[in-house]
This record gives sequence, C-alpha cells and structure tokens, in this order.
Amino acid sequence: MSRLLFITIPFFLTGLHFPFQKGMEADLRHQDWIHGSPDCKTNRDPLIQVVCYNATTWILRQNKCIHYEAPFIFLLVGKDRSLLVDTGATADEKKSPLRQVVDSILLANGINKKLVVVHTHSHGDHVAADGQFKKRDNTEVVGSSWDEIRKQFGFSESNLMSSMELGNRLITVLSVPGHDLTSLAFYDSETNLFFTGDTFYPGRLYVREWTTFKKSIKRMLHFAKEKNVTQFIGNHIEMTNKNGVDYPVGSTFQPHEHVLPMTMAQLKELDRALDRLGDSPKREVHDHFIIYPK
Repeated sequence: MSRLLFITIPFFLTGLHFPFQKGMEADLRHQDWIHGSPDCKTNRDPLIQVVCYNATTWILRQNKCIHYEAPFIFLLVGKDRSLLVDTGATADEKKSPLRQVVDSILLANGINKKLVVVHTHSHGDHVAADGQFKKRDNTEVVGSSWDEIRKQFGFSESNLMSSMELGNRLITVLSVPGHDLTSLAFYDSETNLFFTGDTFYPGRLYVREWTTFKKSIKRMLHFAKEKNVTQFIGNHIEMTNKNGVDYPVGSTFQPHEHVLPMTMAQLKELDRALDRLGDSPKREVHDHFIIYPK
C-alpha cells in the first residue's frame, strides 16, 4: 500500500462528517496530535493529521518528520464560502498533500463553495503550499504581502480591524504586527475560537518589533475580553508539558507537548510581562510561553 493511501484512508474510517450539535465540539485540551518520531525513517504518522472540531471546523497539522515546524492549518466552512487559514511549511504535494486533504474533507461533507485562502502572516512555514491552490477552481488565494493584505481588508493606521462573512459565520480579522508586519489574528464568531498565528501560542514568541508587538497584544486582549474568548489557537506547539521547558529548535520528536489552546489568563500574563519589561526587550521564560526578542 502506498504511503499516500495509508494516510488518507483513516480520514474516512474515522469519518469526516458528523451530526454535530451546538456544544458537541471536540475538546482541544485533551486532543492528541501527531508529534514525530525518534527516528523519522520509521515514522508512520499521516502526512497531515485531520481533527474535526465540529461539523464546520477542521484543524490540520503537518507531520513533524516532514517539516519540524509542524504548523497547524485551519478550515472553516460557512453557508456561502469556506476559509482556509494558512497553507503550511511544505510546497511539495507528495510530502504535504494539503489540497487533496482539503478537497477530501469538503467532498465528504458535500461542500462545494468558493474557497478563500488567507494567512496568519507571510513567513514561509505558513504560505509554502499556496501554489497547490492557485489553479484550483472557485478559489481565491489572498496574497501575503502587506500591500495585498491592506487592500483586501481595508486596513489603515486608524483601522486595524476588518471582517469576512462566510455566510452565517462572521470572521473578524485583526492586524497584529510585531512578530511580522503582516501578522493577522482571526476570531470565529461560531466557535468563539481566536486563531492567533505566531503572535500567541505555546512556544517561543519571536518579537521583531517590540513596541508594535506590545500594542498588538493589548489590542488582542481588549478584543478577547469583549468577546469572552476562552481558547486562543496558535500555529505551533514548542513548549513541553513541563512548565517553562521548550523543545529545541528543529525538534522532530515532541512526545510530551503542551496543549494547543492558550487561555485568557496566559494572555493577560503576557501583557503584564511586556508592560513590566517596558522599552527594554528581554528574553523571558514563562510557564506556557517564552518572550523571545529577535
């Protein structure tokens, strides 16, 4: 049996469509993720793991033995449009068959709507597979440069918030630069999940523009308080489940990972730490993240 068949058959055995009802979402605090192998030559994880959060929301993770970043990717379906947030770290469709997986999910659920591809930011581990979708029918790939993002969402110095209507599913888009000029966060009104990219996640929070990053964290915190957000979903896991301990950069085996969702308390902790550090960027280790100026 080919590797490709090996990894796609389980998607259908476990089922890509379920009669979910409100409140029947998967518990991401106890979700097991593929996390690599001590010897990647023997790794048998799927190339892309698919987790169905609810009937219209899927969370995907790349195989760490294919790319150590193992970014998460998100597929959200509305009445009129579907939204794919990020395309991951690998362009090669044989190593990361993202389009095939996305098409399989949509086909299995009888979904044939326009697909819009957006990005949490422009770094290569989030945009690599854009090419798999650029020639896909009924698909729009939003560019990842700041000029393209500003045009798409109407951002300006006085307006750093926009929205996308998928059809009975409103996505609020916040500009949150600091990690990257193009960094965005996406709030989903249906699930109350706040997708925060590389700005806030259980790992090394690389800060390239210190003052800008601090402002972005305050913007996210203020918005999240208004919406009563309880789960912040980033694009990586780099912390272990031991407080303050991260995996080394480049790790392809992470058997004891931190949970994916971050909490309001942890975002408040980050905001307070940044305030305390003031105008002096400093690497600082916390239980659930590391402030890491670049």
